[in-house]
Amino acid sequence: MQRPLPPLNALRAFEAAGRLGSFKDAAAELHVTHGAVSQHVRLLETWLGAPLFERHNRRVSLTPAARAYLEEIGPLFGRLAQATARYGLPATVSRMLSVNAPATFTLRWLVPRLARFNAAHPGIDVNVQTSNESVERLTDACDVVIRGGPDTFYGYSMRPFLSEERLPVCSPALLQRVPLTQPGDIRRHTLLHTSSLPRLWPDWLAKASMPAFQPAAVLTFDHFYLTLQAAIEGLGVAMGPTALVADDLAAGRLVAPLDGPRLPSRSYCTYVPDDKAPNELVAVFRAWLEREGTRSQTASSRCPKR
Repeated sequence: MQRPLPPLNALRAFEAAGRLGSFKDAAAELHVTHGAVSQHVRLLETWLGAPLFERHNRRVSLTPAARAYLEEIGPLFGRLAQATARYGLPATVSRMLSVNAPATFTLRWLVPRLARFNAAHPGIDVNVQTSNESVERLTDACDVVIRGGPDTFYGYSMRPFLSEERLPVCSPALLQRVPLTQPGDIRRHTLLHTSSLPRLWPDWLAKASMPAFQPAAVLTFDHFYLTLQAAIEGLGVAMGPTALVADDLAAGRLVAPLDGPRLPSRSYCTYVPDDKAPNELVAVFRAWLEREGTRSQTASSRCPKR
């Protein structure tokens, strides 16, 4: 008796859309159009005789029955790939994507999340280089450049994916020794500076109406990631960008003792050379960064301030 299998292309589109939570991201992963994914999903819904997604304004969510169905069929695609590899046919072709990003951003935001990208896209090898050079001064060709913005550079397309603000952060242990409940209490603390970002503390103090100010002490570092690590170790108070300290706030390694003021900051953006824009790997990586950026900002908004 012939097994009643659903259309396999439709099943693949449903699995990708359900796993990623987006028809657009599924289309980027499968290298098809958004309309093709929608059409495949509708075909599968017709075949099953039941809806799979609840359609909202600009997003979709799985129905409870579809979520259970996805949990059953999702692992089957992995098993199929493994079986194909054992038979001697490569399940995926290794493909390289070169990314250039600032060192502090790479260390504190990108690296902790790359495992999720590797798990979702095992056939893409990511080569990460770190640099603070401006986009137009880069000498090595890259597929994706991550820098602050939004800026405009000839020959590049730009898309923002992560926004942030800056505010004072320190370790919980430091607050136990020297309380910090209002901006004026900063006078009793050591301020942690970064030599390449000399305006952070002066701009914050001016916004807090304390331009003429003498802290208890000052420590200056040549790299921003060292400044943040010094704050975690309890050496003083640093101006922390919300995107890059969100994980530390959630884990309790850092706290943000003051509600304000907050300094506005530039967003993180992807800059892609025009000749690389049609590259399917670039589209996949950009879409992933944008999902992770949204997730990171949602988590940051839920972090306790103290």
